[in-house]
Amino acid sequence: MTRNATHETETVAALLQAAIQRLASEGNDNPRLDARLLLAHALGVEGRLHGREDDPVTVEERTHFSGFLARRIGGEPVSRILGSREFWSLEFDLSPATLDPRPDSETLIDAVLERHPDRNRAYRILDLGTGTGCLLLAALSEFPNAEGVGVDIDTECIQIARKNAEKLCLSSRARMICSRWADNVNGPFDIVLSNPPYIPTSDISQLQPEVKLHDPTQALDGGVDGLDAYRNIAESLPSLLGEDGLAVLEFGEGQGQDILRIMEASGLIVDGFRNDLAGIERCILVRRL
Repeated sequence: MTRNATHETETVAALLQAAIQRLASEGNDNPRLDARLLLAHALGVEGRLHGREDDPVTVEERTHFSGFLARRIGGEPVSRILGSREFWSLEFDLSPATLDPRPDSETLIDAVLERHPDRNRAYRILDLGTGTGCLLLAALSEFPNAEGVGVDIDTECIQIARKNAEKLCLSSRARMICSRWADNVNGPFDIVLSNPPYIPTSDISQLQPEVKLHDPTQALDGGVDGLDAYRNIAESLPSLLGEDGLAVLEFGEGQGQDILRIMEASGLIVDGFRNDLAGIERCILVRRL
């Protein structure tokens, strides 16, 4: 395709600078990073703008970029615009049905690796509410002899999780099934992971627009007190966990003690908590009696 740079604003550098200023003026917290990611996506170079500053930009590329920029200014997360999100240094495709993985959830993988330092063990792993498959597939990437099952009630999530497993060359060790929590799953498992819905229903309307408008409500709404999923999971864990099995469950800020009581009421042992990088209590570790 022939490129015609008729004026300054058609170069990569000029277009990028104008976008940074526009995003900053709209109150964006990361205008430079967002602008670079969106422009790279519009140009089809996925993050590699270095050395292209003087390249001309076609009308079609500018149109794509303008559309991406408008969506970002409107509050749509960059990951939703790009259609993917990095998690545990792996790239995961998203869909409107899947929760957008957050770095906070990597705390669960850290906790598992701390408790299971032997990477060569053939663990059996379960991910309840798998969404994109990020927790299960991140764990499988660390344990090359492990196999796992990802469960989700949404068939579109299952399709995306299967696609991500294939893209990451993990599909031979990952089985994705449609189920309401553990209804269609048989244990025992060595590791159970879950990032269930934990936002109280009444709080959803107060969430940031990037979450409220773009993450699926089904993946956010934890019921009246935000703890419905934990009660369901707690009932299943005694039969899901093997003798030395470990469950690692994510939760929201301030919910730890309530979830501890739910787990103990089901005859489970709470084996500690882990904080995320911000120092906020983020996940609970649970074992069988």
